[in-house]
Amino acid sequence: MSADLDQLVRAPGAADVRELLTGLLGRDVTLEPSDGFTGDAATGSTFAVYVDDQLTTRAVAVVDLPLSAYAGAAVGLLPAGGAQDAVAERDLTPILKENLAEVLNVMAALLNEEGRPHVKLADVHHVGSWPSPQVCADAAATGRRLDLTVTIPLYGAGRLSIVGVR
Repeated sequence: MSADLDQLVRAPGAADVRELLTGLLGRDVTLEPSDGFTGDAATGSTFAVYVDDQLTTRAVAVVDLPLSAYAGAAVGLLPAGGAQDAVAERDLTPILKENLAEVLNVMAALLNEEGRPHVKLADVHHVGSWPSPQVCADAAATGRRLDLTVTIPLYGAGRLSIVGVR
């Protein structure tokens, strides 16, 4: 492995994401490949920023509004109706935001691998608060990205993109 590749975070596969989300949400989550998702300014999106020990951004995850609500509700065992209301209102309740942040925090494990930079969740920009232009640019990067449609049984489906940026 070259020195440059040593500086990249692990690129998770869809099976890794499925296993993590299925275990975390306690439901048999299904995934399908999707077009790249870079955020939706009209309805809102959640952006998670992962940094290394030097606080250099190493990856960004982008979650659409529906998946933000459904994952936040599912991890907290909250009723699906509340998540659907959040989608209709284009806003996440504080508990949905808190629960989603926990899901995104656990997802940092997907990016870590021995011999590569250790990363952790540094920031979450929830629906209603658009991130910095740099985070948006990172989310739109091509190359090292995993773009998925995630379906959570009894809740619904939404899009997730994980982008390795440096």
